[in-house]
Amino acid sequence: MMKVILHTGAHRCATTSFQEYMRQNADGLAKQRIGFWGPFRTRGGLFHGIQPGPARVTGRDLAQRARGRLQIQISGCRQQGIHQLLISEENMIGSIRGNLRFGDLYNGVGERMARFSQAFGNAVTDVALSIRSLDGYWTSALAYAVARGHRVPSAAQLDRLVQAPRSWRDVITDIACAVPDVRLHVLPFETFGTRPEAQLAALTGAEAPRTHARVRLNASLCLQDLRASVPSSAAAKLPEGSGRWRPFDDAQTARLREAYADDMMWLAGGADGIAALAHDPDKPAAGLNPPHTGLTRGRPDDKQRRMAGSG
Repeated sequence: MMKVILHTGAHRCATTSFQEYMRQNADGLAKQRIGFWGPFRTRGGLFHGIQPGPARVTGRDLAQRARGRLQIQISGCRQQGIHQLLISEENMIGSIRGNLRFGDLYNGVGERMARFSQAFGNAVTDVALSIRSLDGYWTSALAYAVARGHRVPSAAQLDRLVQAPRSWRDVITDIACAVPDVRLHVLPFETFGTRPEAQLAALTGAEAPRTHARVRLNASLCLQDLRASVPSSAAAKLPEGSGRWRPFDDAQTARLREAYADDMMWLAGGADGIAALAHDPDKPAAGLNPPHTGLTRGRPDDKQRRMAGSG
């Protein structure tokens, strides 16, 4: 049975850099029987009809045609001897524009992934989701959007993002419900974001090449570059100075980080059995006798001490 992995992003989690890494190493990975479909393929009509949207009235069932199209393509990969097929497309779970419009985190991901699950049938074996600290995610999403014409957020809009009830736990739960009976892997950006080879190794178990592993695409603009890329009216609303744009104040940042810490604790505790926190392949797990990691200095009190003689 061929392993089919849906790599769903998320946005602003170095997904584009990972896709470029996979493209650059496609020939070498093919020798390991690993296939790759990225946005160049998925956005060329492969997924057309899976999600509802405006289309010409032709009387054809577009969803059924999408299922047939995918079955033909996947069957072709099997005939070529592919053992693992990794499909990376962050727009499967939604869009940055949608997140900012609704002020929430992928609130339609369940319905979207259910449609993809139906389109792929029983072919999908694994789903991967990259996540990152919410303060970093929203900051990067806002910088990306403002550079492309989105309005600079007001204080009320920033507070709306901070107060939003959804976190990554909700996104993961929705995906698990929509795509049942598959392995759901969660990859923290803080561990895997700059290491696409580690992402690939964690998902496939293969010996991942290190060539083209340090390519960085779609990085957030720093403040001075962001001001230079937007109209003067928008630039006037951005703070002065240089370096990374920090739209949230200290209290808002702390709240977002606390929500992410709760999500990570839930994942580390087993995520109710619905998802697994990806293991860093470069850090072997401790064995039956883990190393001593005491946090105090000096001798432990319960250790026998030798008293000095009286002579």
